[in-house]
Amino acid sequence: MSEESKKPEEMQEEESCQEVPEEEIVTEETGGEEEPAAEEAAAPEDEKPEKKDKKTEQIEELTDRLQRTMAEFDNFRKRTEKEKASMYVIGAKEVVEKILPVVDNFERGLASAQEGDAFAEGMQMVYKQLMTALSEMGVEPIDAVGKEFDPNLHNAVMHVEDPEAGENTVVEELQKGYLYKEFVVRHSMVKVAN
Repeated sequence: MSEESKKPEEMQEEESCQEVPEEEIVTEETGGEEEPAAEEAAAPEDEKPEKKDKKTEQIEELTDRLQRTMAEFDNFRKRTEKEKASMYVIGAKEVVEKILPVVDNFERGLASAQEGDAFAEGMQMVYKQLMTALSEMGVEPIDAVGKEFDPNLHNAVMHVEDPEAGENTVVEELQKGYLYKEFVVRHSMVKVAN
């Protein structure tokens, strides 16, 4: 083949060879430029986890705040319910306190009534009805005679020397005491043996 015919082929080869190094140069330059771009791309990725951390912290903080608020509200609700219940008990105790002198007078009147008197029998029936109603409400008399003295239930107004009774034992009840749902409405007035 002639040189002229070889030249275009060689030229094509040379051009193709030249193109490859140019690509390599471009790739090397681009590769060199890509590294800072990769760092820049990596930098926002590093910032993204920080943003996620901030968001996560905010979520955790708000969740904690919500849980504390819910707990405070639950405590408030329970405290309010207890206060309502105690207000009811206090109100009922006051009503029972006002009724107890009437019960005492009933008992005194019935103790002095003659047997066989129709009026006394009628009053006895009314007294039983009153005591049944109080019992249904949760009002019970305190048992005192023969029991050991308890300052939570009894009010000692007299001390007696009695060898037959045990020490610190209630010998006589001067005025009945009453409980309302296990709360003392009135202490029993008692004589206690030394």
